[in-house]
Amino acid sequence: MSAAASTTGYHVFETVRGFMAVGWSDRGLTRVCLAERDRGSVERRCLRFDPGAAAQTPPPAIAAVVDLLRRYVAGEPVDFSSAPTDLAGIDSFRLAIYEAARQLGYGETVTYGELARRAGHDGLARETGAALGANPLPIVIPCHRILAAGNRIGGFSAPGGSVTKAGMLAMEGVRVGPPPPAQGSLAF
Repeated sequence: MSAAASTTGYHVFETVRGFMAVGWSDRGLTRVCLAERDRGSVERRCLRFDPGAAAQTPPPAIAAVVDLLRRYVAGEPVDFSSAPTDLAGIDSFRLAIYEAARQLGYGETVTYGELARRAGHDGLARETGAALGANPLPIVIPCHRILAAGNRIGGFSAPGGSVTKAGMLAMEGVRVGPPPPAQGSLAF
């Protein structure tokens, strides 16, 4: 395993859903912290993961990702596939899972088991869930698009848990869960 990504800078920014933060190295994004209501909360969370990072104006490539994140949380379909990332220090299993997740388009979902299969690790659904729970780049690596068997929401380790995940999916036009009950007054 290679050395962990070393974050050189971080930036807190406001979105329509609250404050978010990103961290980066010279190679790309090392961290995305999802929205919180106040700047201090998201900044503390970001620094908990990357205590040596310094608040900075993001370089152009990272500023472009910040713009994409703002647009995404405002409800615009956005493609993060070209966002530069630095996943140094992450084991090959997690890298394969993250790469398979990055192939999912806006509003496209798969189960943990299907994602494991696509990543070349058939039968490792539970391990796939654990890998996604450690995802340092939510939204950019769209772990919210991975569902439990039976179209159930599954877990989500970001603030707000499965409620946040369901909201992100709803924003992308994805309905999670069983179909609505049949209308009671019709006997079809």
